[in-house]
Amino acid sequence: MTLPAVPTRHPLDPEPVPSTKARAVFALGLVALLTGPLIGGVIPATVALLLARQSARQAYAAGGFLTGSAWIRRGRALAWGGIVLAIAALVVLSIAGLLHLAAAPGGQDFAPGTD
Repeated sequence: MTLPAVPTRHPLDPEPVPSTKARAVFALGLVALLTGPLIGGVIPATVALLLARQSARQAYAAGGFLTGSAWIRRGRALAWGGIVLAIAALVVLSIAGLLHLAAAPGGQDFAPGTD
């Protein structure tokens, strides 16, 4: 029984290199997750998602010579987490605002004993 031959690389093939955009996607996703409850996480999350799309396309076009897909996946997940936290913070703030308005005395105050 013979084992299949291991394919050899062509000498002119480039060396696989890590994608710098993939690390930037991860960093922006992490910033988005950390600042998501402050609602400011939407901006880095949006940039991370746009950059993730661009870097994933470049990695696919590179044919395996551009690495970093795991960083892109993690960055996308963190960016979506930041967006979810920002939406949750907006919902909590709007509910708190509505409860504050409901508890405030409204209308006209009449003197005691007035019907």
